[in-house]
Amino acid sequence: MTATQVHETISEETVREISDELGEPDWLLETRLDALDALGELEMPDVIRTPGRDWTNLDALDYESFVDPLNAAEEKDQVGPDEAEVLPLAAAIDEREDLLKEHFGSVIDPQENYLTALSTALFSTGTLVYVPENVDAEDVTIRTTQHSQSLFNYTLVVTEQSSSVTILERQDTGEDIEGDRYYSGIVEVAAGENSHIQYGSLQDLDEETYNYTLKRGEAADYATVNWVEGNIGSRLTKSSVETNLDGEGSETKTVGAFFGHDDQHFDIAARVWHNTAHTTADLVTRGVLDDDARSVYEGVQDVGRDAWDTNSYQRENTLMLSDESEADASPKLIINNHDTEASHSATVGQIDEEDMFYMTSRSLDDESARNMLVEGFFVPVFEEVEVEELREDLELRVQERLRE
Repeated sequence: MTATQVHETISEETVREISDELGEPDWLLETRLDALDALGELEMPDVIRTPGRDWTNLDALDYESFVDPLNAAEEKDQVGPDEAEVLPLAAAIDEREDLLKEHFGSVIDPQENYLTALSTALFSTGTLVYVPENVDAEDVTIRTTQHSQSLFNYTLVVTEQSSSVTILERQDTGEDIEGDRYYSGIVEVAAGENSHIQYGSLQDLDEETYNYTLKRGEAADYATVNWVEGNIGSRLTKSSVETNLDGEGSETKTVGAFFGHDDQHFDIAARVWHNTAHTTADLVTRGVLDDDARSVYEGVQDVGRDAWDTNSYQRENTLMLSDESEADASPKLIINNHDTEASHSATVGQIDEEDMFYMTSRSLDDESARNMLVEGFFVPVFEEVEVEELREDLELRVQERLRE
């Protein structure tokens, strides 16, 4: 693959103007400029491939037509308890530069691929969530409503020893903008020893928006990083939720749900690296497709040589409601340590005809029967969502989608 073309609208002058408006220190500006310089050499993120098919063509997107970083506009709510620090990016630069300098780019390499570098060079909004030692922080909420052609968002979560935090993030779009949009969300999570992080996200962008999201956590000894990833909106979503289990006894769970219709496209991955002993992972995803929607899923459980006494499980199910929808799944187990208990499974299929017959024979019309079966299909996933507000939001959006 050739490197991606860098467009004239993405310039050093643009990067310097964004950095100056945020009052950034020199080290952060240099990080941006290094990412900008690297764009010409970097490739797009790897897309999910199944035998004989590449499902997503990120190189086909015309970034020059909808990346407009100097006119970024958004409405953002960032709230949390007094015991934790939930700071907008500009405030974090002023008040917590030490934390930013230590952790920015430590979990996700800014130059990992073209889109991470583009986001690093151009991000103009974001949030720092910092939870001190022994603090239990509930109800941290981050809501971002995009009002511009493009928006580059950065989130950093840092938890100290024996702390915990529950975060609910939402992304949607506000006022209408002519033409395509682009939303980029980079999330880095650094979980300290024996800390617990529950990070829930609901993506409900409009269907003129292309969405790239990369969330990655690193878990220290006995730390837990749990993710809930809900994808309802966007025209195309390229999303990956990942955890490095670096600490002994660390754990992660990823719960995913998506519902596509019309010509929506979802390229969704859940990945975990077991890097040391006594680690546990559970990846659970369910999706529904209607109309001409498409999805491809990849789940990766990578067990390293030093990962003794590993427990790692994965299951993914996609339900197709129309003959025109398309879906595939690629679960992967990479095991380099024999002291491992692991499994993976994936299914793709239509609504069972016997189930439909059973429902309609009891006086339900076809639409009501179908909707009840879809809602029931999501129940095993929703039961895994610990945050009640997020679970209710997901259930409501599924019900609304079924009525559309």
